[in-house]
Amino acid sequence: MHDVLTDLLKQTPVILDGAWGTQLQARGLPPGECTDGWNLSHPGEVESVAREYVEAGSQIILTNTFGASRLMLNGHGLGDKAAEINRRGAEISKRAAGGRAKVFASMGPSGKLIMMGQTTEDELLEVFREQAAALAEGGADGLVIETMSDPQEAAIAVRAAKETGLPVAGCMVFDTGKNKDRTMMGTTPEQAAEALAEAGADIIGSNCGQGVSGFVAICQRLKAACGKPIWIKANAGIPEVVDGQVVYHTTPGEFASYAPQLKEAGASFLGGCCGTTPEFIRVLKQTVDSL
Repeated sequence: MHDVLTDLLKQTPVILDGAWGTQLQARGLPPGECTDGWNLSHPGEVESVAREYVEAGSQIILTNTFGASRLMLNGHGLGDKAAEINRRGAEISKRAAGGRAKVFASMGPSGKLIMMGQTTEDELLEVFREQAAALAEGGADGLVIETMSDPQEAAIAVRAAKETGLPVAGCMVFDTGKNKDRTMMGTTPEQAAEALAEAGADIIGSNCGQGVSGFVAICQRLKAACGKPIWIKANAGIPEVVDGQVVYHTTPGEFASYAPQLKEAGASFLGGCCGTTPEFIRVLKQTVDSL
């Protein structure tokens, strides 16, 4: 096991951070604007998000680089700045962490589907290699491949990330099917765990897609399917649009109340995804500390 993980896993669950996109929107990010571009144009606002999570008790924070692959950035005319945006994203989170938390840099989907002929395995490998290398150069302590629906793309991203020598988490989003236990591509937790482990992921997990209650069963199934540490980041429920605003109804207390069940289910890492805030992480940390 990588030294970074050996140190982190001395006491579990390790507390992760919460949502980034909604936090940046609260700081003025306009709808449709490139979130990752704020690493260059609004670094102070990005750093404030990271710092608030550290102060709330996160032991690992992510980076504002979820959509910073060259393929995603091309849609905003920023593809030529991919390396710089990723490097700066890692540097910003490292500065905010100040040695109090580790930084696992975020790598999300490319937005292109191999099965539809929109990209190829070779192109994806090159794109993810570029992103992972820049994040490592920026000082990331680890990398997290997250919100993946296609196990093939996720495996390619994991392989590219592993080339940096950093520990890598591979996470899928299960939001489809009667029990919301399939990815958009129909992949089960067992199939995802097998594909990610085979690709070399050090940590297997799930994030986004649904509220925290649905993650207990997913966590159990991922843990049963592999011998890896499990990473869980749930949403603050399913959002609704109220008076033109996106609203999440789960409270920090309700969210954190699932920590004992998730720990029992095998979660080694716990945090939040869409709609969660530093207050969610603060209450989650208090709950985990009391276990």
